[in-house]
Amino acid sequence: MVIFSYILYYLVILPVSLLPFGVLYFISDGLYFIIFKLLGYRKKVVISNLKKSFPSKTEAEIKTIASKFYSHLCDLIVESIKIFTISEEEVRKRMVVINPELSDKYFDEGKSIIMAGGHYNNWELFAVAIDAPIKHKSVAIYKPLSSKFFDKAMRETRGKYGLQMISTKKVKDFFEEMHELSATIFAVDQSPSNPNSAHWMTFLNQSTGVLFGAERYAKKYNQPVLFGHINKLKRGYYVVEFSLLTDEPATTEHGYITEKLMRLIEEDILKQPEYWLWSHRRWKHKQPE
Repeated sequence: MVIFSYILYYLVILPVSLLPFGVLYFISDGLYFIIFKLLGYRKKVVISNLKKSFPSKTEAEIKTIASKFYSHLCDLIVESIKIFTISEEEVRKRMVVINPELSDKYFDEGKSIIMAGGHYNNWELFAVAIDAPIKHKSVAIYKPLSSKFFDKAMRETRGKYGLQMISTKKVKDFFEEMHELSATIFAVDQSPSNPNSAHWMTFLNQSTGVLFGAERYAKKYNQPVLFGHINKLKRGYYVVEFSLLTDEPATTEHGYITEKLMRLIEEDILKQPEYWLWSHRRWKHKQPE
């Protein structure tokens, strides 16, 4: 397994990563034909998720969204491979934060912040890009990969321009031992591993279990919560706009932060649904009685 990981990384991923974007998007077009047209990768999951999320849309509209999603997914695959060797200059050009002053305000006030978002557009490029345009030390909470080789490669790639990666197993220790002003990034739209500890709400017309970590730590340490909207301008070019959810999380009612974050993600999805990760089995858990 380790040998296979080395071969895949050094003989496939790195050489492909060195290719220019124009060639990568040519590869993406080929992948779209193979993954969507030929193999139908997770097509049943995608179509099922779309139909349940948009019950009023016609069969033709669902198929159109699915087609656009697979096209974006293939772009996301080649862009994620490119991240292994992308330059810092290229990163700054392709992922632009348009209002860093919103987060910088809290840095100047001596406050760490929670920065939340979802698996919408290119969250991988966002992770690599985010440390440079803001004053806070950027920190991302992540679930370690089963492959130690690729886990190390992923941490090094995401962190090469300043981002610090914190395992989900060490989040509590990180917050308790925090020594510098940080912007801690949470992806809040993932499916929780334990449905019994999730916060349950209606999201995209379905009963949905939601991770509660962002709200838990925001309230415990009274850190302002910002949401990052990632918008796609064109292939390979994105802009990030922050919006303030609350700067007094300790005073909010239980579940307010979590539900508001999910509503912001939902608003982005409803505008351009093809940019969300529909191939993920998001609704595999049912709400416990």
